[in-house]
Order: sequence, then C-alpha cells, then structure tokens
Amino acid sequence: MAQFKLELPDDIIKDIQKIDKNYEQIFGGMVKAGAEAAQSNVKSLVPASWRGSEIMNCIHLTRVYRTPSDDGINCKVNISGYFYNKQGVRTPAPLVANVFEYGSSKFTKHPFFRKAFKKGQIESIMMQKQKELSGGLLDE
Repeated sequence: MAQFKLELPDDIIKDIQKIDKNYEQIFGGMVKAGAEAAQSNVKSLVPASWRGSEIMNCIHLTRVYRTPSDDGINCKVNISGYFYNKQGVRTPAPLVANVFEYGSSKFTKHPFFRKAFKKGQIESIMMQKQKELSGGLLDE
C-alpha cells in the first residue's frame, strides 16, 4: 500500500497555532472594523433633517458576538431606542428609520440604510484589519 508522509517546518506550524489561538480576536476585530465602516456610512447618508437631532444618538453598533446556530462571528449596525422630536414627543427611532427607508402611505421613501453597506469598501477594510491583527500571517 502506498503511503504519503509530509512534515511541515516548525515555523509554519507555530504560525498555524498562533492563528488558531487568536482566531476569535482576529475575526472579531475584522467584523467590528467592517461594522464601524458601515456605521460611518449610515451616519453620512442619513436624511438632512436628522443631522443635529437626537436620533443620531440612536445609531449603534452591537458588541461582537457568536451566533449559536452557525457559530459565526457578528457585529450589527442598528437603530434602537427613543428620542425626543421637535415637538417634544418621545418617538421610537426604529419606527422613524423604517418610514424613511421604506416609506408609508403618507410619506415617500428615502432609503439611506441599505445604501450604506458598500460591499467592496467594507471587505477592503476588513482585509486591512486582518493583516494588522494577524501580524501578516493571513496575507492574501
């Protein structure tokens, strides 16, 4: 019977062990960097009426977390909480964002949230962060 035996150099094995030991930190940092880029895009694309208002404080990032279903590493950009509008009424921020994004029977839509997620830009930022966090071990 034919056999194949491969011995890897010690430095390659050490690099693989380092990546295995720090993968949560590496990939968590990558995901957070991508989410921060998306959050800054969302803040720059919000409707003009939102600028300078309290609703800008409702655009948040979640913490980096693991999903139990597929064991993925995630971080979300979300609009949550309440703010006081110009009339002094406490208003849910997700409701206002949803009306701006999708419109309603009395309001035409002004999408801004979906436009903020630019795949190419976010991927390049994540790849830069990957190189930085892995110490160059995970270069392309």
